[in-house]
Amino acid sequence: MPFLERAVISLHDKNKEDMQDSFRLFLTSTPIDFFPVSVLQNGVKLTTEPPRGIKANLTRTFAEISDEWLNDCKKETIYRKMVFAVAFFHAIVQERRKFGPLGWNVVYEFNDSDLHTSFTMLKIFLDDQDEIPWDALVYVTGIINYGGRVTDANDLRCMLSTLEKYYCPDNLTDDYFYSESENYKAPTFGDAQSYRDYIKSLPLEDAPEVFGLHDNANIAYQRAESDTMVEKVLSIQPRLSSGSGGGLTPDEIVIEKAKYLSAHIPTNLDRAEGLKDLFKTTNNLLPSLTTVLVQEMEKFNRLLGIMRKSLDELVQAIGGFIVMS
Repeated sequence: MPFLERAVISLHDKNKEDMQDSFRLFLTSTPIDFFPVSVLQNGVKLTTEPPRGIKANLTRTFAEISDEWLNDCKKETIYRKMVFAVAFFHAIVQERRKFGPLGWNVVYEFNDSDLHTSFTMLKIFLDDQDEIPWDALVYVTGIINYGGRVTDANDLRCMLSTLEKYYCPDNLTDDYFYSESENYKAPTFGDAQSYRDYIKSLPLEDAPEVFGLHDNANIAYQRAESDTMVEKVLSIQPRLSSGSGGGLTPDEIVIEKAKYLSAHIPTNLDRAEGLKDLFKTTNNLLPSLTTVLVQEMEKFNRLLGIMRKSLDELVQAIGGFIVMS
């Protein structure tokens, strides 16, 4: 990371004539605490977030599915129905998180690898077995693939009950619906594009009934969403004083407080200023309590040094001289 930071800073020192206009530096990273702040400040930040809503989840899943892939199974008609069922189940377990404790007792990070593994196991079972092994499919998908991430027993029970709603013989018929409103079902046999067209016709807003929840579940979700939005709006507001009396701005208040604390931080502890009797040695050894005292003095002096440095850096960061850590 330090080498990367120096390399990026050195780009500013190069002559513009030596650098092509089309030059760009692309970096990818998982969220980490030690990524250089200067690199972030000198670049454009892009983040990828999982799609929100059942419709968006299904759209993303079927964007990668082709006709060749759907045809690669001996039980082609059954396979297409079950592929949509697994994709719908994946969207359900992902979206239940937005309801908080009403959805899952513990928040789980399900990802695309769980879905793709379930697709693979589904194809293997359908190709190798003459009859559809429903119990085996539920066990492998619910207990192993997805259940491997679930730590709460009630969550696992809820997940298996949800999965059995999609891994069942009724799902192979065209008049089987996933919700009482009959807005969701496995489409009839068709090519990959027909599935994408069907997904486009799905509602933008997901009713709680499709998750097996009461309509009041939306109240908790909408309240959490509104609280999050208000907090973000408040956090990005200009930090200026709203009073008309010419009072101090928040930055000035922090600087004043930092200078006050800096002036009142005590000096470092010094053994020479302590009681002489405490530091008398016996056979070149300090008393046990004095040994502890010396260690505590070192830790306390280290803490005082960090406090002085932090307050000084805080004042400089507010002034724009250094980067706020």
